Amino acid sequence: MNAPAAGGEFSGYIERTAADLEAVFDVPVRISVVLGRTKMPVSQLLKLDTGTIIELDRQVGEAVEIFINDRLVARGEIVLVENRLGVTMTEIIKPQ
Repeated sequence: MNAPAAGGEFSGYIERTAADLEAVFDVPVRISVVLGRTKMPVSQLLKLDTGTIIELDRQVGEAVEIFINDRLVARGEIVLVENRLGVTMTEIIKPQ
């Protein structure tokens, strides 16, 4: 709701609530978390089996990248919650 500013003019400030976003609550988005990257030839890729360890380009504890619809939006940390892996955001990436 617009709030009157000094002199009786409206300031342009509009108070928003979560209910204002209701129209987008059901919009599907694809969220991806990149733990790290590596390069390998297809022949080695075809030999991968359950339990195979793949060395990535990140260190333990280093931030992971969070993408929404293939766009980098944040960085975060891997967490374990009730025996399930999750991600907590630690940094929001501003669009350029």
